[in-house]
Amino acid sequence: MNGSTNGQINGHRGHGIEVMVVGAGPSGLVLSLLLAQEGVKVVVLDAASALDAQPRATHYAAPAVDELRRAGVLDEILSLGFVPNGVAWRKLDGTLLAAMTPESVPEENRVVCLPLDKMSKIVYAHLEKEKSAEVKWGHKVMGIGQDEERAWVKVETKEGPRTLYADYIVGCDGGNSQIRRSLFGDMAFPGRTWNEQIVATNTYYDMSKFNWLDSNFIVDPEHWYMVAKIQTDGLLRITYGDIPGLSREEYIKRQPMKFKQILPGHPEPSEYRLTNISPYKVHQRCAEKLRVGRFLLAADAAHLCNPFGGLGLTGGLVDVGNLYDCLLGIHLGKASPEILDKYDQVRRQKYHEVIDVVSSQNLRLLLEDPDTSEKVAGFVDICRKANEDKELSRKMQLFSNDIKYDFTQHYGESSSITTEFHSEPKDGMKVSHRSVVL
Repeated sequence: MNGSTNGQINGHRGHGIEVMVVGAGPSGLVLSLLLAQEGVKVVVLDAASALDAQPRATHYAAPAVDELRRAGVLDEILSLGFVPNGVAWRKLDGTLLAAMTPESVPEENRVVCLPLDKMSKIVYAHLEKEKSAEVKWGHKVMGIGQDEERAWVKVETKEGPRTLYADYIVGCDGGNSQIRRSLFGDMAFPGRTWNEQIVATNTYYDMSKFNWLDSNFIVDPEHWYMVAKIQTDGLLRITYGDIPGLSREEYIKRQPMKFKQILPGHPEPSEYRLTNISPYKVHQRCAEKLRVGRFLLAADAAHLCNPFGGLGLTGGLVDVGNLYDCLLGIHLGKASPEILDKYDQVRRQKYHEVIDVVSSQNLRLLLEDPDTSEKVAGFVDICRKANEDKELSRKMQLFSNDIKYDFTQHYGESSSITTEFHSEPKDGMKVSHRSVVL
């Protein structure tokens, strides 16, 4: 290993790298804001004409909260959002199986809730104030290229085709990422698609008379679902399973019947107000590489998981926080470009060993029969123990910290950086402190 001089690696003097971020979603915006606040020149490209107005994901676990705090936006997010008062698992009839409340968790590490559309508006408003950042709407990536000196994208705009250049280009352009497709091919996204059909809704329904916690998961082989408060005005995210193979129109037609079957109080349509409904399939997938030369992948462009447990959103924000540390180290001359290989290795390892395993366990738990399942019995038992043991409760509720990694420890390293990468574990239902849905 060659030593560094004045924090510089092998003559890398922090020449002021330029970064292009493809995708103005939450992860792309947070990465861009973090970099711009340190004076890194950032250009954000998005094919759309404005921010995505869909609420989508809502819950930020402790590692994501840390990144939002670093970006300087957490206080505003808290001012519009809230900290949920706990999570419960129940039978279909509402009988409580287990519950956890956040008292054992330090306030600064508690889950925060705010729909992504509102979070993105806050981050974007901050980004607009940064002189070194620029957002280009209506720029659709059509092709990519790179050489030893720079990388580029070919884009379509209203004014015609253009080619844009940067030192590094980060694909934060979602599950259908054009950057990932251009790197590996349209069909190359290793993993699996769940057979289960999910229908997500945003609904106003008065749950106060049932005295449930803010987040609730119903365990049932047929009528499994989640109901969680996602806004301070009482808006709920109700996400449930339905029979596979139907059209969007058929799922929408079945929704009133499903609500009457599954929700406490068995409401008629006149008793609630549906504001959004979205049937979709869920996936567990991870790209074969998160770095190819000067191109990098992060968040949903890099990996996907089911929504039960919030590890998709939290994992994506941890990705971009880690990538920020890597790129900033290169920008300042404190790290060699090989730190990006470490990013690739570590983030895939965290996906395969934590995110994929735990999110899969979370969903499979909901499909069990709560009256006969040994898996449910084991989970309920460990939750009961946690209610009597504050340290165990804290560990269970902060399990997502397992996906964190400090890349600044590699500042000053100039030789090829390697990390032990374990084979993908078998996804059993072994109960551990990670087996918790939050």
